[in-house]
Amino acid sequence: MPLRNFFCIFSDDLPASRDWYVDRLGYATGFDSDWFVSLQAPENAAVEIAIMERNSDLVPDAFRKTVGGGMLTIVVDDVDRVYVAMNTASDRIIEPPRDLFYGQRRMLVQDLNGILVDVSSQCDPDPDWMASLQR
Repeated sequence: MPLRNFFCIFSDDLPASRDWYVDRLGYATGFDSDWFVSLQAPENAAVEIAIMERNSDLVPDAFRKTVGGGMLTIVVDDVDRVYVAMNTASDRIIEPPRDLFYGQRRMLVQDLNGILVDVSSQCDPDPDWMASLQR
């Protein structure tokens, strides 16, 4: 049974990447070194992501390239507030907030490392979709 779980982002600019997640999404720095940073949600240290220097000896050569698949999802209280802050900061918004049929209001943004980040809040699901589940 897992005891801990987090995603580790590989970065060419560790301080800038750390600051992006702290400033835009409210993470707090738990551990900070010149090769690795651990970030946690202030209210829940179990909500954690990490950032590692891409050229660290701990990263195999074949995995030092930019990520091409996958998406990091971060659930927040108010995605629209995050959108305004990121839009004002000229972050690379891929998709502005919109309600999805299954009860999630989502925006997509690309972080400084090329990672696709889904920032979401809960919303009411589409009633037609909910009715289709009852059939």
